[in-house]
Amino acid sequence: MSGRPARVCRLAAALLAATACQTGPARAGEAPAGLTSRVTGVVTWAASADRLGAGTPGRDYRLIVRTSVGGTGLRVRFTNAFGDRPLTLDAVYAGVRQREARLRPGSNRRLTFGGARTVTVPAGSAAWSDPLPGRLPAGTDLAVSLRTPDAAGPATGHPEARQTSYTGQGADTAQESGAGWTGTTGSWWYADAASVRPDDEGTGAVAVLGDSLTDGRESTSGLDRRWPDYLARRLASAGTRLRGVANEGISSNRLLADGAGQAAVHRLERDVLSQPGVRTVFLFEGVNDIRAHTGVTAAGLIAGYRDIARRAHTAGVCVVAATVGPFRDAPEWDPAAEAVRQDVNRYLRTSGDFDRVTDFDRALRDPHDPERIAPLLDGGDHLHPDDRGMRALADAVDLGGLDCRR
Repeated sequence: MSGRPARVCRLAAALLAATACQTGPARAGEAPAGLTSRVTGVVTWAASADRLGAGTPGRDYRLIVRTSVGGTGLRVRFTNAFGDRPLTLDAVYAGVRQREARLRPGSNRRLTFGGARTVTVPAGSAAWSDPLPGRLPAGTDLAVSLRTPDAAGPATGHPEARQTSYTGQGADTAQESGAGWTGTTGSWWYADAASVRPDDEGTGAVAVLGDSLTDGRESTSGLDRRWPDYLARRLASAGTRLRGVANEGISSNRLLADGAGQAAVHRLERDVLSQPGVRTVFLFEGVNDIRAHTGVTAAGLIAGYRDIARRAHTAGVCVVAATVGPFRDAPEWDPAAEAVRQDVNRYLRTSGDFDRVTDFDRALRDPHDPERIAPLLDGGDHLHPDDRGMRALADAVDLGGLDCRR
């Protein structure tokens, strides 16, 4: 696969050049169907799609997300994965956030879709925008603004963003001031990924497939202290080939059973394998299956882990698995659940089904009482780590072992 990154980036450069050479404004009208194909480049931000409440017609959104890898040719993916009717988006812009809903002057630019200013995304589908000329640095607060003129029925997005975004009714998405953005939301509506073309053709990304520990529960909101955020900062300063990080965690998610979001085994393609430039999936799931006490066995979980590893390897993607952390003193803990956790972790550490294993159990556990999370890392519920615990998870990752170069 050594020639694949170069081919991908050459194609991205051609697409970017074509867009940069367009003259005049983007034509008005509606983008045609068929914008769901994969794009080139490297994912710089992502959030797993899930069901939100009902869509609101005429609602404006200014969504704040943070990039992981820098580059040119920004593209944003919009999702209608759980909608039951077509979703139309118009007045879609991308800029750099300065403070709250206010943008950096001169940064807000219209996104188009096949050259059109409006896109209609079929139910169950997604659409990528055209690439924007210009550079977007790593570690940028990107503001994606959009309007849903006739939204109705189930909306798609990410419920627990742990970031404040902004809403309005009649706000001007093209304007860079914060005027008109009178509401706030803790969810990301309709946008689920962004990509760029990095300068280095060998750059790739890691996608973290996980639950609330990955989604950032108990980390400080608004400060990007989820463990994948800390990982992105480590990668940015380490000079590794993997620089992009896609956080595909959903709170209360399970490996095997749908519920809070589709199960990891069911969303692997949409949330991980469809993301541009992903070379590694980091799998950190299983504790919610164990806590649910639905009869899930270690054998059942092992079958799920093996299924994900097989499918990812077939797609040419590396797989790093993490052991399941301790949760004694949480309400759902009992000796039977602990026995399953220990059996699963023994398999993860010794099976050889993965390209690398990261021992998150060891990173979080109290050395004097290994069935419990260390008190200094406990977010308060004896399951989720706090900011220090999130950093400990990121620090436990062997950066050199993330890229197996399949």
